[in-house]
Amino acid sequence: MLSTLNNQSFVHQTPAMRILHLIATLARESGGPAQACLEMARAVAARGHEVTIYTTNWASNGVEPVPTSVRLQQDGVNVTYYPVHFPRFWKPSLAMASALRRDLAQFDVVHLHSLYMFHDWLGGRLCQRLGVPYIVRPHGMLDPYIRSRHRARKQLVETLFQNRVLRQATAIHYTSDVEREISQPFDGGAPARIVPLGVDLSGFDSLPPAERFYQICPETRGRRVILFLSRLHFKKGLDLLIPAFARLAAEDPSLHLVIAGPDDGMLDQCKAWTRRDGVPDRVSFPGMLRGEDKLAAFAAASVFSLPSYSENFGIAVVEAMAAGLPVVISDQVNIWREVQAGGGALVVRCDEQKLTLALATVLRDPTLAGDLAHKARDTVQRLYRWDNVAVALEAMYEDAAARRSGVPAAAAA
Repeated sequence: MLSTLNNQSFVHQTPAMRILHLIATLARESGGPAQACLEMARAVAARGHEVTIYTTNWASNGVEPVPTSVRLQQDGVNVTYYPVHFPRFWKPSLAMASALRRDLAQFDVVHLHSLYMFHDWLGGRLCQRLGVPYIVRPHGMLDPYIRSRHRARKQLVETLFQNRVLRQATAIHYTSDVEREISQPFDGGAPARIVPLGVDLSGFDSLPPAERFYQICPETRGRRVILFLSRLHFKKGLDLLIPAFARLAAEDPSLHLVIAGPDDGMLDQCKAWTRRDGVPDRVSFPGMLRGEDKLAAFAAASVFSLPSYSENFGIAVVEAMAAGLPVVISDQVNIWREVQAGGGALVVRCDEQKLTLALATVLRDPTLAGDLAHKARDTVQRLYRWDNVAVALEAMYEDAAARRSGVPAAAAA
């Protein structure tokens, strides 16, 4: 399940820590948070630390086909899935609660992923009671755009426990300067730490042939592909991308749009937009692409676009850059400053005409596209390599662990 990272040896100079990640689900269809949790755990474990993940077996269509309440060893990380139960939207697990009450005191630091979930309530409460430092990664939930949705429901949860969990955190883990800036009015004043996510570059050194993707989407053979790769969700800007593509397609019969990702409530609407704009036969929906299939999609594409209204980090953006693709993103993708400064992307407002123009500029200027692609990969090498990110994560955990007020169970024994 865990991605295979670089085989480069990591050596840390400080005593090994016991680090616990709490996350509601590792289901692949849940998107970037699950992938990020798994890969940051793998990267830090590779530096000699004991890293554990507690999660549930929640999946969008039921439950994951995994053993529950059994510790699994995966690429140096201890992973335990606990059975989820009603109410599923909160992703609670009594078995996880029992395990946390038994085990949490033995860890040096706890990393809470996302907000408003059962594991946030219980993990934060137990850490506070036992004096165990904990770090909260909001996963973009403090972005005003996302925070404003279902405000009444969220405000109730904030009052019940979430504000306290944030306020008493040892640190808040942000993945970009922009995320910190837009989130700090709502984070309760806990210290902020900025550590980006990483990308395993080993699979991008030699992409599989585009022919592999043509077998999945034969209609793209011989076409210039605009690639979108993310969840089909309201915030992803597909209401901008589809009409922008339709404008371009009316002038260029060689273009084809691929919208790849799991449906998160928008597939039917997206298909309706393609019919409205007269391009249903020029837009493909292959679903979620993984592994070599995803890499082949990058190989087949001419440009990557993610015009989100809100995007906490954008792992797919960094992967596209690592693949050497020119990238067009909105200025609501929170790493836009970093990638724009590196010269590897065109950044636009969430505006259909601006998006159309930016895509046309890349598609019509091979020299510009090549320059963007070259600088994109250089930016990833400089900022988002897991071996570099792992050092920053380690420093964040060390700083948090040094603030512990309780005594680890192992030390006490």
